[in-house]
Amino acid sequence: MLLTPDQEMIREAVRDFAQQELWPNAAEWDKQHHFPKDVHQGLAALGAYGICVPDSLGGAGLDYLTLALVLEEIAAGDGGTSTAISVTNCPVNAILMKYGNAAQQEQWLRPLAQGQMLGAFCLTEPHVGSDASALRTTAVRQGDEYVINGVKQFITSGKNGHVAIVIAVTDKAAGKKGMSAFIVPTHSPGWIVARLEDKLGQHSSDTAQINFDNCRIPAENLIGHEGDGYRIALSALEGGRIGIAAQSIGMARSALDVAVAYAKERESFGTAIFNHQAVGFRLAECATQLEAARQLAWHAASLRDAGRPCLKEAAMAKLFASEVAEKICSTAIQTLGGYGVVSDFPVERIYRDVRVCQIYEGTSDVQKIIIQRALA
Repeated sequence: MLLTPDQEMIREAVRDFAQQELWPNAAEWDKQHHFPKDVHQGLAALGAYGICVPDSLGGAGLDYLTLALVLEEIAAGDGGTSTAISVTNCPVNAILMKYGNAAQQEQWLRPLAQGQMLGAFCLTEPHVGSDASALRTTAVRQGDEYVINGVKQFITSGKNGHVAIVIAVTDKAAGKKGMSAFIVPTHSPGWIVARLEDKLGQHSSDTAQINFDNCRIPAENLIGHEGDGYRIALSALEGGRIGIAAQSIGMARSALDVAVAYAKERESFGTAIFNHQAVGFRLAECATQLEAARQLAWHAASLRDAGRPCLKEAAMAKLFASEVAEKICSTAIQTLGGYGVVSDFPVERIYRDVRVCQIYEGTSDVQKIIIQRALA
């Protein structure tokens, strides 16, 4: 698949920013568990917060293929930052674009797309991961308000985000059809950041447990109608999986670049280790797998841009890219030998950052279920 000149120009602009502002600082952010707000503002100025949002609503007015390009470049600079940007673009922006009314889009989508707000998506709960139909968080209508109670787990940007889309149960007897979607500002009384997770990687992006303790929001913050929540939540996962595939590719690309550069400099038995087939062939395989993953992601994004179904293709892209990315990062560590496992070199950090890509937005097993059903 070939990119347009405009897409190549955007990719280069984001790549330059990521290599100048993200890559040199990623190790320190990782150690300090630092959320780089100033850098996020730089990415917002590039339009990265609202890639697919129409320019009439403050966005860049581009497509999902361009979003995949942007997320790959950001992830190549820092994985955690790419996750926060990815969640804001899809599912948050994507849901508001498709299901939000005009007033909601003006009040929430516009500032999100312009980078004035960072979005969060609250679906997962402590006892609910892949089975989203088993949610327990409730939203009860009381006059002109909804009162939300419950707990959401593993929420990206739960602390640093400004507004969240929350999926809660409005009719316990209706099963999947009893779930609804709400816009919840994180400054709302009753939004409580109960804990920040001490994670394996992606330390520049906070992951929080959120307690809703009689959290009151205006009834106008309901997205669509009561009972639409399950459909709304699942509709956004397709684009989100393309984004995670792109993130995986970006992180793996940086690890591979480090490994290739090291292999060309490190000498053993009178020559650079790159010239030994044991090393060179491993790197060649990684480069091939990386390009295959990229083409899968681009294909799924292109189908989505064309308005064609891509549930299977998005699942394939996420499954393959996330699993290949871990293997590439592992190979990079092996290539660096002892230096691969120390923090003086970046590959151990990237390895930690990329591992979660096989888990969030649907585990690898869930992707296989989706693909299996498509084959039936």
